[in-house]
Amino acid sequence: MPNDSHSDRLSWGDSVFLNLEREGMPLNVASVCIFDGEISFRSFSRSVESKLPLLPRYLKRVIAPPFNIGLPSWEYDPTFDLRNHLNEVHLQKSSETELKNLAGRIFSKVMNRNHPLWDLTLVHGLEGDRTALIARLHHCLADGIAGVGIMNVLLDTSPKAPRLPKRKLSLDVPAPRDPLSALVGGVVDSYSDFVQRTLGGLADVVNMAERTSLGGALPPEELSKLLPEITAFTERLRFNILYRGPQRFAWSDIPLDDVKTIRRKFGASVNDVILALITATIRRYVEFHGDAVKKRLFRMMVPVNLRGNDGSSGWGNRISLVPVTIPLGIRNPKKLLVAVHRRTEFLKRVHAPELVSLAGGLIGIFPSALQAALGPLASRLPVTPFNMVCTNVPGPQYPLYLLGRQMLNWYPYVPVGGEMSLNCAVLSYDSKLYFGFSGDVHAAPDLRRLEKLLQLSFAELREAAEIGPGEKTPRKLKKINGKFHAAKATIRIPIVVPKPADPVQTGQRMSEENNNAAFAPLVS
Repeated sequence: MPNDSHSDRLSWGDSVFLNLEREGMPLNVASVCIFDGEISFRSFSRSVESKLPLLPRYLKRVIAPPFNIGLPSWEYDPTFDLRNHLNEVHLQKSSETELKNLAGRIFSKVMNRNHPLWDLTLVHGLEGDRTALIARLHHCLADGIAGVGIMNVLLDTSPKAPRLPKRKLSLDVPAPRDPLSALVGGVVDSYSDFVQRTLGGLADVVNMAERTSLGGALPPEELSKLLPEITAFTERLRFNILYRGPQRFAWSDIPLDDVKTIRRKFGASVNDVILALITATIRRYVEFHGDAVKKRLFRMMVPVNLRGNDGSSGWGNRISLVPVTIPLGIRNPKKLLVAVHRRTEFLKRVHAPELVSLAGGLIGIFPSALQAALGPLASRLPVTPFNMVCTNVPGPQYPLYLLGRQMLNWYPYVPVGGEMSLNCAVLSYDSKLYFGFSGDVHAAPDLRRLEKLLQLSFAELREAAEIGPGEKTPRKLKKINGKFHAAKATIRIPIVVPKPADPVQTGQRMSEENNNAAFAPLVS
């Protein structure tokens, strides 16, 4: 058993994700990983068990405070059983379509709160002698950055299969607190959290004022052009209907080198290119269904990482939400990318992530009991603050392995809910960008059409950048395990994981060019 605190409190932000969830509308961070070769479920189970000491929160469940006074806490599950978290499925048709359908069904289910909020499903029988892994963890447990870090702990950097322990893991679970101690501790911790958030908010205000005074402001004429679009009311698109479920999942991928070449040629960021691609894809999708796009705006909710470069924030969520509003009718890919870049630069200069985070902190002022009561109701309100979520998480730019089998693909998932019934997650891994589209079956019954529309949009943007058939962004190579891979000189955090593991330290590995973004790395 890891030697850490008896229990710890959820932050107010983590509690929001917990309270907004309702039956049929899970709020999980997830992904579908595809590996080369067959993986034994027995060996897989032993491998996961051997990594649990590095992930102590994987042994903890969420405990609501008595009378909902104070914040929920993480406490060890006295009946922890790994079998509650590991599943095995055999595909009948061996196709990726069947795998996508399976992932959609799994992503539609709410996890049992009587146990730690994560599970892993090993999928056999995928065509091409491949094995898939569907990984889920609740959004109150981790955001995208921490989620990538957790996967880096579960997987290996060496193609050599590790030697698995022969002895079964022994868990010495502490006894739960008595109700009175839990109540007192909850009140004290909640008051301390409230004070820290208040003081932190004041410090943020001062810091933002200093940065704004030093950084200058946008010219009035540019400000006057952008503000009306940013402050305009969000217009519903055809998929902005109240979430009913169940969900479907679709995916696609593109070369990261080409995206970096486009970024370099147009003087934008990797994130700008991604947002332009999503905007063009949604325009095509809306037009396919016969809807007009002229003079319409498309507003994305872009999660932004607020962690420092040292990655010291650990588990949980450390994000802000930024509205990026783009005219939907821009067809010229160059003009579209310029429009996206201008808007993200504007948001950066006015410190939009910090402002939104500061405003969002007001939610934590409301009592926990009120948040718990109103959260499920809020997800049913007919309100569309954004058209969709678009999150981009930087992953490792070198191969990862599970029991010696290389991970070939890594498709990310972001939850849907409220009237944002179609969302997109993006993850970079081993020289590719992976796109995962999640959607309500009623809001986007033809969700997989987005896969082809994304490729059309990417081909159009690639052509606009005049990228030749063999042209690639120059990359330094380094020999790792006898093979040449992209150099890891720009990776800030070493792969060696401390005990217990800090998921952020292993999740904040990104290339130097991924850091060259309008915002900090985006997360779900």
